[in-house]
Amino acid sequence: MDIPAGLPALKELFESIEPGAAIALEKFMEEAAYKYKVGMEKLVHKPGQSITEFIDWDLVRGVFKLDVFTSMRTHVHKFFRHPQLRLLMEFPVIFLGAMAEQTPALYSLMNYADMVGGTWYPKKGMYSIVDAMYQLALEQGVEFRFNEEVKKITLHQSAVKSVETATAQYLADAVIGGADYHHIETSLLPSSHRSYSEQYWDSRVMAPSCLLYFIGLNKKLPNLRHHTLFFDTPFEVHAKEIYETPAWPSNPLFYMSAVSVTDPESAPAGCENIFLLIPVAAGLQDDSEEIREAYYEKLMDRLEKYTGQPIRNAVVVKRSFAHRDFEAAYNSFKGNAYGLANVLKQTAILKPSCRSKKVKNLFYTGQLTVPGPGVPPSLISGELVAKEVIRNF
Repeated sequence: MDIPAGLPALKELFESIEPGAAIALEKFMEEAAYKYKVGMEKLVHKPGQSITEFIDWDLVRGVFKLDVFTSMRTHVHKFFRHPQLRLLMEFPVIFLGAMAEQTPALYSLMNYADMVGGTWYPKKGMYSIVDAMYQLALEQGVEFRFNEEVKKITLHQSAVKSVETATAQYLADAVIGGADYHHIETSLLPSSHRSYSEQYWDSRVMAPSCLLYFIGLNKKLPNLRHHTLFFDTPFEVHAKEIYETPAWPSNPLFYMSAVSVTDPESAPAGCENIFLLIPVAAGLQDDSEEIREAYYEKLMDRLEKYTGQPIRNAVVVKRSFAHRDFEAAYNSFKGNAYGLANVLKQTAILKPSCRSKKVKNLFYTGQLTVPGPGVPPSLISGELVAKEVIRNF
């Protein structure tokens, strides 16, 4: 199925699959637009320090329109009957950390952001956003120290005195931890000054990790799209292997991004730059080369079938990345890729606080605190905690 960009074209596609679905999609998006507006204006920019932040007449008045207590599964099924359309509308929540029947329908706002707001690609990739932020920070006088892993946070009278690396000690009036929250608490702080116990962390519901492949081909593959979702295996089985009975998926769905279709400069002339992603459960222990190679072969079989041509013999660059890489590169808790699941009991003030409960000048930012996982929420998290530091110091 070729999914077009833009709501008018989407309505035509939906109507061709299920009579009446165009009107249903329009109504679905009207409700999702309300949730998106409220979410962005009333929810996502709150630091999550107190329930009083959410005492807002507009929120109270519209609480039922937000569908906080309705599941995404129930919500989607109210609008659409065809299994392909239901799957298309439910799929985005797989990265939120729960199955559709356990995810609040509030998150239909993601459908609105994707289908109405659109999916955008920064030229030269996501690194260009990071580089732009870096250059702006330099202009503002920020100093960077690279390749210095923090080994210890030194305290005095329940406040951070300094941050120590292998080569230096940095005195601090306040510290913002942008590393993995669990890592900072359990590896850099004494146990007496941790806000959350190991029992707390072990009871958290995690969003997925990923098995990733970065592949370079020495030829072009005709008829590729920038984004391709392979829904050619049972969705429910894969989702349960992520959330209910965590295991390496028996027959995984996967996502392919052919960046070079949109950005030819991302690959040499006549070549293709491909990224493959399998969502998998966080915390899987047997992340071995044998497992990675077995899944690579499965994905190659399906890609070659889809494209109708051999691909393996054109691979000139191949790199995989999964749990142990997330842990080694980012100290990622349980090798997760998407932080905490966006279930109701881990929302807003129920997330790990952006301010330490036991160290008065220690703050946190990133996808394990408010507002949640993903690039935009993590960027907003940085803005929120910066305001908290300014307000308190």
